[in-house]
Amino acid sequence: MPAFWMIVSCFLFACMGVCVKLASSAFSTGEIVLWRGIVSMAMMAALALSQGIALRTPHWRMHLSRSLSGSTALVCYFFAIGVLPLATAVTLNYTSPLFVALLLALFFRERLSWVASGAVMMGFAGVVVLLRPTLQPDQWFGAVAGLGSGALASLAYISLRELGRVGEPEVRTVFWFSLMTTAIGLAWTLTGEMHLPDTAQLATLLGVGLFGGLAQLAMTRSYRYGRTVVWANLSYATVVFASLFGVLLWGEIMPPSAWLAIALIIAGAILVSLSTRKVA
Repeated sequence: MPAFWMIVSCFLFACMGVCVKLASSAFSTGEIVLWRGIVSMAMMAALALSQGIALRTPHWRMHLSRSLSGSTALVCYFFAIGVLPLATAVTLNYTSPLFVALLLALFFRERLSWVASGAVMMGFAGVVVLLRPTLQPDQWFGAVAGLGSGALASLAYISLRELGRVGEPEVRTVFWFSLMTTAIGLAWTLTGEMHLPDTAQLATLLGVGLFGGLAQLAMTRSYRYGRTVVWANLSYATVVFASLFGVLLWGEIMPPSAWLAIALIIAGAILVSLSTRKVA
C-alpha cells in the first residue's frame, strides 16, 4: 500500500505542476504559493473536523522543521516551473532522493543493500539523462532553484518519516505545512502587485491547491508506513507523468534518450521496491 499511495501522489503532483505552469504566465510565484497554501489548508481543516482530529500538536518543533523546509522547497519548485519546461523543472526537483540517501547515511546511520543502492543510482541516472543539457542562459537561475528545491525537499522527507514515527495524523501534518506555505506566499505577495483571477485563472489556481493538497496527503501516508529512501525513489514517477503531460498539452516531443531515461527510472523504482519488500 505505501507504494500505491506514492504513485497516486506522483500523478497528483504532476497535475499540480501543470496548473502551476499555466498560472505562471499571469501570476507571481508568491501568489501561486499563496493559493496553494490557502486551498490546501482549508481542505485539511475540513477533513480534520469531519474526522474529529485536533489540529493542535505537541510536536510543533518537528512540524516547524518539516513545514519550513517543505514550504521553501515548494517556492523554489514553483519558480523553476515558471522558468523551465515542465519536465525539466520536475526532474530537477526530483533529485531529492539522492539527498535523502546522503542524509540517512550521514546522520541516521542507515545502510542500504547493494541492490537498493544500485537501484537508487539507476533512477538518478535516468533523471540525469532525462534532464539533457539544453538550458538557455536565462534559465540557469531557474535550474539552481530547481536543484535547491530537491535538496530542501529531502529535509522535509526525513521530517515526514519522524512525524509518522511519533504517530502524527497525515491531515495534521499537511495542515501545518499548508499554514506555513500560506504565510510564505502571503509575505511574498504583499511585496508586489496582487492580481485578481478571472474564471479560468481561478480554476487553475484552485487546481494548484486541490491537486497539491491531495498529493501531499497521499505522500505523507506513504512515508508514514514505508522506508524513506524506497518511496523517495518511487517518487521519480512524477517525472514520467510530467513528461507525458508535456507531450499531450504542449507538444513537447521527447527524443529516444528521454524514453530511455523513463525506462531507467521505472526499472530503478521496481528494483528498489523488490530489494526492500521484506523491510518495507
